[in-house]
Amino acid sequence: MVHFSSTILLAAAAASVHGLPLTKRIAQTISASTAKWEQACIAAGGAQQCNPVSVTAFSTLLAAAGPCEQQNSADAMVDLAKSLGNDAEMIRLAQIFAQQPRNTPTSLSVQYCQQAPKNAELNGLFQCQFAGANPTTFVGGVAVGQQGTIPLGLSAPLSPAGSCPANPNGPVPDGQQLADIVQSPGNVGSGNAGNNGANGGNGNASGNNGNGNNGANTGNGNDNGNNAAATSSAPPAATPTAAASTGGDFKLKNGQDAQAQNAQFAGLTANSPCQEGEQACIDGGFAQCVGGRFVIATCSAPTKCFSLPLVNKAGTSLACTTESDAAARISASGATGGVTGNGAADNNNSGNNNSGNNANSSSAGNNAATSTPAPSNGSGTASGDFKAQNGRDAQALNAQFASLTPSSSCQDGAQACVNGAFAQCVGGKFVLSPCAATLTCAALPLVNKPGTSITCTTQADADARIATALGA
Repeated sequence: MVHFSSTILLAAAAASVHGLPLTKRIAQTISASTAKWEQACIAAGGAQQCNPVSVTAFSTLLAAAGPCEQQNSADAMVDLAKSLGNDAEMIRLAQIFAQQPRNTPTSLSVQYCQQAPKNAELNGLFQCQFAGANPTTFVGGVAVGQQGTIPLGLSAPLSPAGSCPANPNGPVPDGQQLADIVQSPGNVGSGNAGNNGANGGNGNASGNNGNGNNGANTGNGNDNGNNAAATSSAPPAATPTAAASTGGDFKLKNGQDAQAQNAQFAGLTANSPCQEGEQACIDGGFAQCVGGRFVIATCSAPTKCFSLPLVNKAGTSLACTTESDAAARISASGATGGVTGNGAADNNNSGNNNSGNNANSSSAGNNAATSTPAPSNGSGTASGDFKAQNGRDAQALNAQFASLTPSSSCQDGAQACVNGAFAQCVGGKFVLSPCAATLTCAALPLVNKPGTSITCTTQADADARIATALGA
């Protein structure tokens, strides 16, 4: 709703008399733009993860936001939907949000993002304009046809001006929410859904380079550290060196990389700056950056989140385990100095963020003793005998996990691997956090005491750890 004081109205009238362009502030109730998505997120089991993403997203509709911030938030909304079993309603509403008009204080059209989205579900989508916005001039006084005034992938201005795939017949009435007036996000992934005639088919050029490799995780998982360099809070990258790719030299390097990550993350807090999708261990819990802030999933007592070395290839992974188990795994790599490389305690953090490792996107599992279903401890308490039992327990857990689905019954707090993703029971329903590409969630045997842990790692690494425990 637009409000004018008498002074503003008189000024506008004077401007009209002198032939100057008439401008007004076009705004909206921004929180309404993500309200339906947040409700769908809560219904899907997102719990406390939903609101931070929602708030960050609707804030991007303010005039001060950059041209790609709205799309970035839509990507975060889709990311969370995918972690919750690819919830279709959340994805649909995220697609519509990506096309919601933005505020314009000068009644000029708002420039379009010129970067590809992370998720393919957003390919070819761009925001509508409000009906009161000037269709020929964009924010900054940029004339239509210049850079930023044509959606990415198109070659000519939109026709009709101000339209978008979800509302192809024209702009949106001032102040209204697209989610209230449309049900379909439009012809997703095909340019501008028929707008602009011959230009519509070009829209998909917008997205193919960005899909799946934007955020902090590119799916490289456990064998490179490209992503960590992109964020100020990242630890030293655990990129395998040339020597690490030959023989067994990578094992020591993996241990040292895990120590470096654990030391770096000891200084992080929930308020540390982060980039979307970035991961870390904070206050002993697994943390993922959602909407520009870390969301922390606590490990089950008495475990904490640690970065651990892989055993069969270059890289590291995250897991919730005991400090003594983390120290033993790092020591087995040949690295000395405890979990942080200086003999210090873990300081509750440790972590991954990625450093290329892996444990990405999900991960960090938790102690399998609290997951669903739990294995039998068997005879694992006698001196050394527990190692083989841990291996058998991990095998039993993995076999049982294979039969679980997102709709399997569970008790709150229970943890498991479901469809290759780390799963936690929230409100009687599993909430899934996918592992990065090439990785899968698996139960692994502890190495210095009875029990198991869950983490995202490669299948080969999981097999190698279990085989070592079994003495195979």
